[in-house]
Amino acid sequence: MPLGLIALAIGAFGIGLTEFVIMGLLPEVATDFGVTEATARWLISGYALSVVVGALGLTAATTRLPRKPVLLGLVVLFIAGNALTAVAPDYSVAMMGRIIAALCHGAFFGIGAVVAADLVAPEKKARAIAIMFTGLTAANVFGVPFGTFIGQQSGWRSTFWVISAIGVIAFAGIALLVTAPTPSGQQVSLRSELRAFRSGQVWLSLVVTALAFGGMFGAFTYIAYTLTGVTGFADTTVPWLLVLFGVGLVAGNAIGGRLADRSIDRTLLVFIAALVVVLVLFGLFAWSQPVTIAILMLMGAFGFGTVPGLQSRIMQYAGGAPTLASGANIGAFNVGNALGAWAGGLGIAAGLGYTSPIWIGAAITASALVVMVIAVVTARRPAPATTGTLRTVAA
Repeated sequence: MPLGLIALAIGAFGIGLTEFVIMGLLPEVATDFGVTEATARWLISGYALSVVVGALGLTAATTRLPRKPVLLGLVVLFIAGNALTAVAPDYSVAMMGRIIAALCHGAFFGIGAVVAADLVAPEKKARAIAIMFTGLTAANVFGVPFGTFIGQQSGWRSTFWVISAIGVIAFAGIALLVTAPTPSGQQVSLRSELRAFRSGQVWLSLVVTALAFGGMFGAFTYIAYTLTGVTGFADTTVPWLLVLFGVGLVAGNAIGGRLADRSIDRTLLVFIAALVVVLVLFGLFAWSQPVTIAILMLMGAFGFGTVPGLQSRIMQYAGGAPTLASGANIGAFNVGNALGAWAGGLGIAAGLGYTSPIWIGAAITASALVVMVIAVVTARRPAPATTGTLRTVAA
């Protein structure tokens, strides 16, 4: 395994920590700045919206530049954003820091996935992407609880200083260990990157990404209410239950990457279908604590197990200019997160109870499965693989 993948994973860990750790520190942040928690939550929503902007805007703006310097520049942006958040004298400056850090998020994962795939042999590309995304899953399992603990013990600002330090380590690792030359014989330009969006399969892949993740996050966003209000767990057990979900994320990401190297489409069909089944079972048996514990792990595993395949598929059909399409897919993940949270909230607001987000999530995921079936059926024979592109993976 190339050491450059570890450097990319460290960067992904820091970015994942930046995105999610604020959820556990909102009360402290709101109190420090003298704002309501509803206002403080824009530090989450504003971040998510900025991820989409950065995934498309920064990726498009840097298409003609060598990928390694771009990655290093994005890490610098990440460090600057988190440092600004740490020293912010008021809420507006903290929001600015969050936006700056978020702008690098989508572009880093989009470009990083292409770089990771280029570091390994064709038959290991999905696994390489999975290794990079392991940093994101590890941030959920280990980083967020630890970062929350640091923030609660030493002040929330200390957490963002730690994240900035992780960014410095990632910068050094990428500078020393990652090799990312522009593929020889190819003229990389914004026009050639935009040409990838002529492919119907690229658009279908984006829709599958948004719907598959939207379904999982529709259920997950309100999971604490389900666990306490329906399943009957105590509030104090929720963080430990979420760790189980995180363990599922890590396992699913690793297994999904390995299977996607054998067959992208078959892996996606199986994992998305399995996620639908898991969500339906969750809706039916949310009252059962033993079943819920098992389902949390399975939901994380099948949900995040799609990530390497989804990222690999869009890069495959983007041909010789996959960077912008890869970044757009990161944006689609975040669009799905917002869609799922919004749709799940509608069910609760309508008085349908705390299992309604699960059923809504199952419906959204089922629609992702339908679109995936359409994508597989209508897929044209891919063009022969060329240097720097993903190997065609038969369904």
